[in-house]
Amino acid sequence: MKEPSTELNARIAERVRGLRAERGLSLDALATRSGVSRSMISLIERGENNPTAVLLDRLAQALDVPLASLFDNPTPPPEPIARRAAQTVWRDPASGYLRRSVSPGGPDIRTQLVEVEFPPQARVAYDSLERLQGVQQLVWLLEGRLQLTVDQAVHTLEAGDCLAMTLGVPIVFHNPGQVPARYAVVLTRS
Repeated sequence: MKEPSTELNARIAERVRGLRAERGLSLDALATRSGVSRSMISLIERGENNPTAVLLDRLAQALDVPLASLFDNPTPPPEPIARRAAQTVWRDPASGYLRRSVSPGGPDIRTQLVEVEFPPQARVAYDSLERLQGVQQLVWLLEGRLQLTVDQAVHTLEAGDCLAMTLGVPIVFHNPGQVPARYAVVLTRS
C-alpha cells in the first residue's frame, strides 16, 4: 500500500469541521460529547495534528457517523469505480496500521470496504463511547493472525477466517503475531 497523502489531514479537518457545523455543535459541545479536548479538536480541524484512530473514532461517534466516513472524498467521483490511485490511504500514528478506503463514495452507498495492514504486536482499542448502532461489520483476515475482542468475547482469526459483528460494543484489534496482518473490513449501514 502506498503511504498516506499529506492532503489527507486537510480532508479530515474539513470533514470534522463540516460535520460539526452541520450538527450545530460548538467546539466545547463536541469536546463534551466525544471526550476529546477542545484544543485537540481545534488542532484537528485546522489540519495541524495527525490524529490517532482512537481520537478519530471518538469524534466520529460523537458526530454520529462511521469512522470510515471521515476519510471520504468531499465530492465522490461521478463513476461507480474507485480507482486504486484515487483511494484514500491513512496511517494511524499511534499503532502504525495502514488503512485504504477501497469502495467508491456517494450518498446512496450503504456499504464501505476498507483494506487494512496491521503491524506485528499492534493494538487499537475502540472502547471510548457507545458505538454506532445499526452498522454491521465483517472482518475478513487475508494474511497473518488477528485477535479481536468484541465486548468480552475474544476471537482469534487465522488467514481466511471472517468475523461478523454489529457495532455497539467495545472492540479491540490486536496482532499477536510477528508478521503484519492484512484484512478487509466491510461496513454496512442499515
